[in-house]
Amino acid sequence: MSKRELIEPTPGDKRYVRRDEKGHFTDQVDVGKSLAADQKRQSDTKPPKGEGDKGDR
Repeated sequence: MSKRELIEPTPGDKRYVRRDEKGHFTDQVDVGKSLAADQKRQSDTKPPKGEGDKGDR
């Protein structure tokens, strides 16, 4: 899997996305949902840089 990258397709709509080998989007999540999920719990494992959604896996 590739690292997450932050895109803003339209002003005010920021998303984290992952791309496959061909450059197509495989996974995308709204920044607000991602930050809310991060604040709800503390992870035991520190994920590598750029892969913040992969803690405790």
